[in-house]
Amino acid sequence: MESASEMVPFPLLPTPIESNYRVSTIPYRFPSDNPRKPTLTEIAWIDLFLNSIPSFKKRAESDPTVPDAAVRAEKFAQRYFEILEDFKKDPESHGGPPDCILLCRIREQILRELGFRDIFKKVKDEENAKAISLFADVVLLNDAIEDGGKRVENLVRGIFAGNIFDLGSAQLAEIFSKDGMSFLASCQNLVPRPWVIDDLDTFKLKWSKKSWKKAIIFVDNSGADIILGILPFARELLRRGTQVVLAANDLPSINDVTYPELIEIMSKLKDEHGQLMGVDTSNLLLANSGNDLPVIDLSRVSEELAYLASDADLVILEGMGRGIETNLYAQFKCDSLKIGMVKHPEVAQFLGGRLYDCVFKYNEVLS
Repeated sequence: MESASEMVPFPLLPTPIESNYRVSTIPYRFPSDNPRKPTLTEIAWIDLFLNSIPSFKKRAESDPTVPDAAVRAEKFAQRYFEILEDFKKDPESHGGPPDCILLCRIREQILRELGFRDIFKKVKDEENAKAISLFADVVLLNDAIEDGGKRVENLVRGIFAGNIFDLGSAQLAEIFSKDGMSFLASCQNLVPRPWVIDDLDTFKLKWSKKSWKKAIIFVDNSGADIILGILPFARELLRRGTQVVLAANDLPSINDVTYPELIEIMSKLKDEHGQLMGVDTSNLLLANSGNDLPVIDLSRVSEELAYLASDADLVILEGMGRGIETNLYAQFKCDSLKIGMVKHPEVAQFLGGRLYDCVFKYNEVLS
């Protein structure tokens, strides 16, 4: 179900990719583990995906674009439940052993086979509209901070606050359905620093001394995440003369923003002169990453993105799926930043941090 165009390796990964790139952060099993028996980590992650079934089923039931949605949603829940239980009996079934990419892929595959193209569409549209109405206020608050270091820290906090809007997390889906989320309150209520991985001070120092020529940002969720978190940060990079490429998913997955949705959001935010709150956007490019999951395997991206990325000197992976559960330890030929909030207890435990802790991992490549 990937993009129709050819998929190629991300050009900023060191080669040979087979020996230099490991996509999954958390090892679900080791070579010494019995291949026929699930490991404790596999069971914990299978349970995490089992726990997400009710919220996905609920979204699917109310999908107005699918005839007999309730019946099909029940089929989805049943089929996915059975496959997850099979993995507990035999980890090698269904193309296993399972990892977060396979577990996400199977969930998407079942939904799509049953005719569900985008079960989060309604909530994404609502959240985008809400965030668009707040965009100018958030940008003005940032612009009013004169100290460059304090401003970049505020922008980073905005990315974390926006990243809370994640309906792939069972706990957050629950909170969200009750009362939505206030972006500014989330900014203020981040867990105190130092975060579980906290390179912010190093990054602020580099920010004051260094400018990048081209940044690739792999974006995550719709709503506050992209509009109030990433876009003010991208705008600040543009102001400093960096060309920015925002890479978004090809197909819908959870509440992640897609490439067509990103084009629509930008057209609503830019003024008649093509500016983003007074900043020229001729250096802002939008790209289809070719991806169709909430996690990303960088050995397979669209040719379009690979072409645009070949001369970048900063790669930013944002969100738990792309920057923590996958790619946290990925090395690049250029500077990189992994930034996201920890929204699964299993991830918090692996990293030795707290639930809703923040990851800000900056790697500089000395040229």
